[in-house]
Amino acid sequence: MHNQDPQNQTSQQQMSVVTLGVADLTRSKRFYVDGFGWRPVFENEEIVFYQMNGFVFGTWLKDRLAADSRREAGGSAGFSLGHNVATEQAVDTILARLASHGGRLLRAADAPPHGGRRGYVADPDGHAWEIAWNPAFPISPEGYVTFGL
Repeated sequence: MHNQDPQNQTSQQQMSVVTLGVADLTRSKRFYVDGFGWRPVFENEEIVFYQMNGFVFGTWLKDRLAADSRREAGGSAGFSLGHNVATEQAVDTILARLASHGGRLLRAADAPPHGGRRGYVADPDGHAWEIAWNPAFPISPEGYVTFGL
């Protein structure tokens, strides 16, 4: 059920857009389009948007994003983004494909203490992506991941 009450928007748990600052859109598109296989829904000379399942993911030239948000263009070591997959084998496959399309392997796939399989790859701008298979996090046919216990 969607909350349509504009007075109650702060209690709605949702994310609309995630935008990463990048140095080179062509290099970034190689990673996201050729590596992940995603397709842009909008692009111009400074930004690319991809429609995800429930939100929009964007890559924007780092200096333009910094100017728009009125802050310094800083590093990205304080967070990682996650891409869950449906099978254990897909973790290694996707890590290899991303690395061959401009990514840098940060951590080879292994089994974390809580189970499943995961590895990390950085996009061409150093943004960390965890590629994970977690049998407790079901993925719907539409690609929606549900937190499971």
